Formats: sequence, structure tokens, C-alpha cells
Amino acid sequence: MTKEPATAAVLFDVDGTLMDTVYLHTVAWWEALRQNGHEVPMAAIHRSIGMGSDHLLDRLLGEDRDADDDKAMSAAHHALYAQYWSRLSPLEGASDLLRACASRGWAVVLASSASAGEYQVMKDALHADSAIDAGTKGDDVEATKPSPDLVEQALKRADVPPERAVFVGDAVWDAQAAQRSGVRCLGVLSGGIARQELLDAGAEQVYQGPADLLAQIDDSLLSSPKRLTA
Repeated sequence: MTKEPATAAVLFDVDGTLMDTVYLHTVAWWEALRQNGHEVPMAAIHRSIGMGSDHLLDRLLGEDRDADDDKAMSAAHHALYAQYWSRLSPLEGASDLLRACASRGWAVVLASSASAGEYQVMKDALHADSAIDAGTKGDDVEATKPSPDLVEQALKRADVPPERAVFVGDAVWDAQAAQRSGVRCLGVLSGGIARQELLDAGAEQVYQGPADLLAQIDDSLLSSPKRLTA
């Protein structure tokens, strides 16, 4: 039987929203920066996770820096973070949340700033392929979050307009990208960013993590695609 086209989509960030990887990225970037002569506090790095390397390095080192070392730092981060790939783990409830959204008639799209290799490792770790309709990666766009490119590309993959989509993310950058794309946003605290910061950035509702969102899904924007007309 051919699957009917979805009339609405839920777009999921992956790092920190579905996968427990934010602090691994923090450590990998800290070491990559240190190897290239930059001492940056982990707290500052943590608050930049969720951006692609294009925006992250601008934020941490300044846009007026000598960018000649950017490729080396990104490569170092990739190599350091890749050491964890075999041990990456979904957050509690993440895979079941994807399946619950699919069963309610949502098109489920992963919208990650990760590289193609990182994206595939995380997708495999989720073990929810049957619930995932499409995905976008940092490699698919010119600018990553908080630029709206990833969200807009995810909308194209889902073939729905912004008003028929909800974005779920753990970072301020997720909420900002969704807002710039005209997409409503739900926040989760599993990436370590405060509730009020996510609300201030544009998230309408904030949950502890994917398990909490799943437990309250019937009272959330994700209860049914029909909820978007409310």
C-alpha cells in the first residue's frame, strides 16, 4: 500500500534533542581549539553547540579572526568526536517519540547541522528508520543554524509549508532558525540550555527531554497535525 503524503511535518534537531551528544561535542571542540592555540572555556563552547562549524567558530573566535586554521580545527573536532561514534546513545524516549509522531500522521524529518558521516551514525543509533521520512545535514546547505537554511531545506524534503510544521530542538539556535523560517518550535532541556532561554528564543512549549515530550504528547503541538490549525 502506498503511504499517503503527509499534510504536516515535525522537524527534529538531532544532537541534544534525540541523541545525548552535546557534551561530547563540547569536549571535542575544546580539544580541537586547544590543539590550534585557542584556550576557550568549555562553558562558552557548550552554549555554541547546535551551530555548524561555520557559525560556531565565528562566535567563539570572532569573525575578524584569521580563518586559515578553520579547516584544521573542524577536521580535528571531527576526528576527536568520531572516537565516540561507536558509543553514541539516543536520549530516553527519543526513538519512541519519532514513532509516535509518525503514527499520528506527521512526516518526520531529521534536521541536523552534522556532517554526513555523523548524521548517519546518529540515525543508525536511533533504530527508527521506519518512522523517519527524510533528513537534512549540514552538508546540504550553505549556512547552518541559526541561519534558516536547514529548516527551509527540511520543509522542502517534507513538502509542507512553514505553517504546517513544528520544529523540536534543544538549543537557542534551533528556536531562532525555526522562527526565521516561520515554523513553530518546541524546546527540550536535554542539551543543557535553560527553559527561559528557549522560550525567549521562540519556543512555545519546553519539555525536559524526548521522554517527557512523549509522555505529554497529547497535550502538545504534536498531538495531531490538526493542532496546527488551532
